[in-house]
Amino acid sequence: MTALLEVEDLRVAYGKIEAVKGISFSIEAGQVVTLIGTNGAGKTTTLRTISGLHPPLSGSITFEGRPLAHVPAHDIVALGIAHSPEGRHIFPRMTVEENLLLGAFLRKDRDGIQADIDRAYDLFPILGERRKQAAGLFSGGEQQMLAMGRALMSRPKLLMLDEPSMGLSPIMMQKIMATIVELQSQGTTILLVEQNAQAALSLADTGHVMEVGRIVLSGAGSDLLTDESVRKAYLGED
Repeated sequence: MTALLEVEDLRVAYGKIEAVKGISFSIEAGQVVTLIGTNGAGKTTTLRTISGLHPPLSGSITFEGRPLAHVPAHDIVALGIAHSPEGRHIFPRMTVEENLLLGAFLRKDRDGIQADIDRAYDLFPILGERRKQAAGLFSGGEQQMLAMGRALMSRPKLLMLDEPSMGLSPIMMQKIMATIVELQSQGTTILLVEQNAQAALSLADTGHVMEVGRIVLSGAGSDLLTDESVRKAYLGED
């Protein structure tokens, strides 16, 4: 079976500093795959490179068998990859609905766009209740819901989520993680970068542990949860 996304020997640098040092992994359609690791491990850089926001130094990224080298970021979105970035980056002065519509900027199908706005409101009812309010008035958790909803507006085959639980209350974090499970059940493939290793590995089909730009350990999420080195380094257990 051909992987939906294939990353081979990817190297990425910022000037003379190599942030990603030859990583390889793949994602099959329908999977949740997570990258875990400490700050500076290269997780966010990996997502930004897949999205076309940062050029690779070497290596290859293919999506549905198509190389993504030199493909502009907006065309990568059109191919079916959406990126909900770390920090959310919603537009605070715009309404919820206006933010969602920006996620569909490449689309012309009005009925389909409205159907996907309604889907976002079904996933996150608070967005529907406050659809005409400025997004800057929302809590961090509500803004995260909006960022995810906006990313889904492009109808992605692959949804990349960068630190979706950062700064959220435990209850809100559980809601976000439950939504990831629901999205997978609906057929969305997800690449998840997450500081909360316990939560990420609990729902991931496959996990990759990154350290200083390299993947040092890979396996089923359930296996990594019980791996002694992972438990000590990332789950705070002795």
